[in-house]
Amino acid sequence: MRLLDIRNLNIELQTNDEAVRAVESANFSMKMGEVSGLIGESGSGKSLIAKALVGVLNNRWNVSADRLHFLGEDLNKMSDSARRKIISSNISMIYQEPRRCLDPTADIFSQLEESLPDSDYAGWFGGNKEQRVKKCSNLLHKVGIKDHVAIFNSYPHMLSEGVCQKIMIAMAIAKAPKLLIADEPTTALESNTSMQVIKLLKSLNQLKDMAVIFITHNLNTITSWADTINVMYCGQLIESGPTKKLLSAPKHPYTKALFDSEPDFSKVDMHNKQRLYTLKGTIPTLQHLPAGCRLGPRCPNAQKACVVMPEQQKIKRQQFRCHYPLIEEIK
Repeated sequence: MRLLDIRNLNIELQTNDEAVRAVESANFSMKMGEVSGLIGESGSGKSLIAKALVGVLNNRWNVSADRLHFLGEDLNKMSDSARRKIISSNISMIYQEPRRCLDPTADIFSQLEESLPDSDYAGWFGGNKEQRVKKCSNLLHKVGIKDHVAIFNSYPHMLSEGVCQKIMIAMAIAKAPKLLIADEPTTALESNTSMQVIKLLKSLNQLKDMAVIFITHNLNTITSWADTINVMYCGQLIESGPTKKLLSAPKHPYTKALFDSEPDFSKVDMHNKQRLYTLKGTIPTLQHLPAGCRLGPRCPNAQKACVVMPEQQKIKRQQFRCHYPLIEEIK
């Protein structure tokens, strides 16, 4: 049984003038314990897919899907209360802007305590308070916060964005969820702490069999340990497949452009400066998308057929949307 199975997911924003489709016909699936990277430029719709899954989008957004299965159960067909119960027990999310997601009126200990499993409150008068204090302090130590006493008595506005991010990560892993969605979890952190967080997520994946959706635009943070990679462009999942396969033989020109834009310090002469590879043009707005393939105006391989939207194809576990997929080089 698959942990997550999404088919034909569409997310629309209702504006005063028209409905703007921000995510179109997205297909996404994961196995138990899998690490899946969701990559793409800012505004491509990565965070929207995550928020639609956990049900935190407001009424202005319309979410529809042919299938939205988690652990074999269709979340779309459940009542709101049943869906919240499954999500709160099995799925956690690390948000991009942690200070906005923390309660400004409650101290950090109260918020950490709320994130603990319900079993920690069993017994008379809410169970063992000392045990919960110890668990909360251990959570902070795991994410690199040593002075837990000072943090316990603080409020979000008193802390830096980086510390708030660490607290958000601690709250997300408190219940040892089956699926952790990490939305740019290392953006506000210094390099040493970022490595510590990545190491923590790796260990949770290996020891607790916790599946991870890692959302990022920084390829170096995910390609070394993700099982699969999913690439988004302008609201569409344009290519997905095993990480090694995508790195060695991408089928979509945009995927290749993303990988080529990363500096390769093993081949570049550090004494000579050279430009990084970039695609020509800019990302179109969702209100003025090009006809057919959304990469068409920027694609180096565009032809007449590209004015028609390409259907999703599959070759050896790689799924992609392209009329003229790249041919694997013979080495």
